[in-house]
Amino acid sequence: MNKPVYMDYAATTFTKPEVLEEMIPYFTEFYGNPSSIYSISRETKKAIDKARMRVATALNADPQEIYFTGGGSEADNWAIKGIALANKNKGNHIITSKIEHHAVLHTCEYLEKNGFEVTYLDVDAEGFIRLEDLKAAIRPTTVLVTIMTANNEIGTIQPIKEIGEICKANKVFFHTDAVQAIGHIEMDVKDMNIDALSLSGHKIYGPKGIGVLYLRRGIKIHNLVHGGAQERNRRAGTENVAGIVGLGKAIELAMENMADEKARLTYLRDKLIKGLRGAVDYSKLNGPAGDRRLPGNVNMSFEFIEGESVLLMLDAKGICASSGSACTSGSLDPSHVLLAIGLPHEVAHGSLRLSMGASTTEEEVDYVIETVPAIIQRLRDMSPLYDSFINGKGKNFFDK
Repeated sequence: MNKPVYMDYAATTFTKPEVLEEMIPYFTEFYGNPSSIYSISRETKKAIDKARMRVATALNADPQEIYFTGGGSEADNWAIKGIALANKNKGNHIITSKIEHHAVLHTCEYLEKNGFEVTYLDVDAEGFIRLEDLKAAIRPTTVLVTIMTANNEIGTIQPIKEIGEICKANKVFFHTDAVQAIGHIEMDVKDMNIDALSLSGHKIYGPKGIGVLYLRRGIKIHNLVHGGAQERNRRAGTENVAGIVGLGKAIELAMENMADEKARLTYLRDKLIKGLRGAVDYSKLNGPAGDRRLPGNVNMSFEFIEGESVLLMLDAKGICASSGSACTSGSLDPSHVLLAIGLPHEVAHGSLRLSMGASTTEEEVDYVIETVPAIIQRLRDMSPLYDSFINGKGKNFFDK
């Protein structure tokens, strides 16, 4: 290939030209503080209101239920800490899953150190929670359930509507981290009985450093950031006007193009999965196949190799990929998600995530299918584990 092949859209996306074009005037022309009363500030206030409406429309929410944050992680922190602390008179129990993003898991761990009890639900081999486990875990003291809509590593799409119904029936608040889902699948906060939802701009071809917390009207929540009266006295700090404008435009574009893009990415995803599985023995797709998986997500484990070596060799071939969440890329520990679905440590270390997006072409998919098997074989040829296995002295985890 004559240009880099970007296969890490789950980590971040480029900013679309239409988004950047709409943002630029709010850096150079309409730069007034939205809290001021003169004309250029009134323009920035109008721009924020327009973006809030765009986000609300995408979620089937009321604009007054949309709060802009510094990103998805802040929105997760605010939802979980804020709802838990504001409602601790009702109870101190939270339910989540073992495969959440660390923005959720570490927030829950923080609350455990401050008097809360947390149940971490197991998942099955494809990454789904069991609804009966959720029902059984709810106690009289449960105040919040937080389950991600779609997993950032293995693409599993949880049964969010059913989870919302269970929470509503038990009078428990329900938050979902929808950072990976927005723009790929329909999200309707009313139909799905979602009380709080987090999303991020840079996952949908918007700018980095901007996110959203949807909060259903009437829910008590403590503020996370204190100071000024911005965001209706809920989130202090001068607004990131250009970022807000960009997120608003990005989510509007995502909704307009979602059906066609979902079909295109699903085709490329399935071709990539079929090509890699057919070319590499002792490999496994992590997560579900079909409609219960994010359209552009492929996560595979290859026995007898180490994932970081694959990434370095792919990079030398011009392919940008990852072995899991971008937020833990510096860690030597295997993915907590892959361990939770039952992979042993040595196999989880040999995993590769390829995530596709707006600029991915079929030619690029063909190039990856051609390139990855040769790299896997080269690494296996250097592996004492593989040598032991082919000489009948070792064992394998996957069928050939």
